[in-house]
Amino acid sequence: MYRALADVLARPSGRARACVLVVLLAVPGVAILELVREQTGTPGFLVGLGLALLPVPPLMAAFRWSGRAAPGPWGQSLFCFGWGAWTAALIAILANSFATQWIAAATADPTDADQLGSVAIAPVVEESAKAAALVLVLVFRRRRLAGPADGFVLAGFTATGFAFTENILYLGNAFDDDLSSGTGVLDSLTAATFFVRIVLSPFAHPLFTVLTGLGLGAGLLRSRRSARIGLPLLGLACAMALHALWNSSSEFGEYGFYVVYGCVMVPAFGLLLWLAVRTRRRLLRAVAAELAVYAAAGWLGRAEVPALASMPARSLARALARRSGGRAAGRTVARYQSDAAALALLRHRARRGGPGREPDFARRERELLGRMWLRRATAAPALARAAVMEDLLPPWFDPVPASGRATLTAVPAPRRVEERRPAADVRR
Repeated sequence: MYRALADVLARPSGRARACVLVVLLAVPGVAILELVREQTGTPGFLVGLGLALLPVPPLMAAFRWSGRAAPGPWGQSLFCFGWGAWTAALIAILANSFATQWIAAATADPTDADQLGSVAIAPVVEESAKAAALVLVLVFRRRRLAGPADGFVLAGFTATGFAFTENILYLGNAFDDDLSSGTGVLDSLTAATFFVRIVLSPFAHPLFTVLTGLGLGAGLLRSRRSARIGLPLLGLACAMALHALWNSSSEFGEYGFYVVYGCVMVPAFGLLLWLAVRTRRRLLRAVAAELAVYAAAGWLGRAEVPALASMPARSLARALARRSGGRAAGRTVARYQSDAAALALLRHRARRGGPGREPDFARRERELLGRMWLRRATAAPALARAAVMEDLLPPWFDPVPASGRATLTAVPAPRRVEERRPAADVRR
């Protein structure tokens, strides 16, 4: 199973990889959903499923937005979501149930066993199970994890999936209790659970697991082995500690939940937002600095660099391409932008970490430059026009000089990539 998964994930794309991943995630998915349905009953399961879906699209959109400066493949993010929703949730529900039953049998006190399981066992099991998704990506798709920003996004998707399944369980059980007691809607346990888990704290699980993702991403940028191992473990420990504090808030008295929520969770969430915005800006600055070198070498036009370092200009360039060439042109520009960002961050990592950090730098650089060169005829004019329209260039600046107009009117042959020798030219 390990060898088959490694072979499939090693390919850059393909239906076979998608099929294998779907099968690997479908088995625990069917198992966990059936377990939840048995605990909640079919009516509770359906109600919980419908209510638990509500926060998923906004959370996924928010985490995807935070990584748009250098977007990763959707398939990778969806894999992490599926792992969190099904595999990690199945591991957590089985391990938590076993641990709680063992503690209850050892202490002969089911109440204390539930409390101890919630505070001491659940955070360790759940955060470890969610962190496994990031470890799998690190093992099989190492080049897709470039730093804290990637860890942030993938951890957020994993935790969003886990929270989705957990919310089905809690909301389904609440609805089943209300159905048995005949409680009205406004006074129901379902409404209270929905308010706490969906309205007040949909970001709780993502907040915990993002700490693990940030630690893992920060460790990738360190050269010392102790830091490469210690930072991910520190992030995981912080995630477990914050999770345990959140689960124990009800034990701090009548207002314990509100104290922890207001004094810990809300500030932590604000810090997370600030960090996401700051990381996004730093990535865009790195893109601008590194692509300027390729523009000087002739691989990009001078007007493309500020457009590729501006998210509004990127969106405008895609819209302009779709308007003039249809959806295919828009997709071409989007792929060009993604490859340009990947190229810039590849060079940024190699420049900071040295040859040992990116041993296949020359091959990856040629690959990305080749793909960009083949799409430049469509992407370059759209990006240049977007740069002017967004006031990223002086009004008098001609983004397509006369000497370069012929170059942009036709797609050059792929051999031009080898002729230009990008690796040798750019790293001087």
